[in-house]
Amino acid sequence: MTHVVLESCIRCKYTDCVDVCPVDCFREGPNFLTIDPDECIDCAVCIPECPVNAIVPEEDVPGNMQHMIKLNADLARSGWPSITKRKTPAADADDWKDKTGKLSELIR
Repeated sequence: MTHVVLESCIRCKYTDCVDVCPVDCFREGPNFLTIDPDECIDCAVCIPECPVNAIVPEEDVPGNMQHMIKLNADLARSGWPSITKRKTPAADADDWKDKTGKLSELIR
């Protein structure tokens, strides 16, 4: 099993989660983080670190977010670089953190 980053990360890209990851399984895109399912060891230490509750175990992905399982895997394997250190969130992250339905905002 792996963990999945949900749409709530889009345009926020808080990176608190990457500091605690023991296997460096996060990948960074222009406005979203993803978890590489081949690297994730299901330790769950990243979950409480996310300020927008964007990380969940794969088995807990809500029905309306099931598409995020495949999207995480596809983006992680698309060549996005590994991110291992916390960075400053997007300048307008606080404006986006409570918005829903952000998939159309994803930059691949």
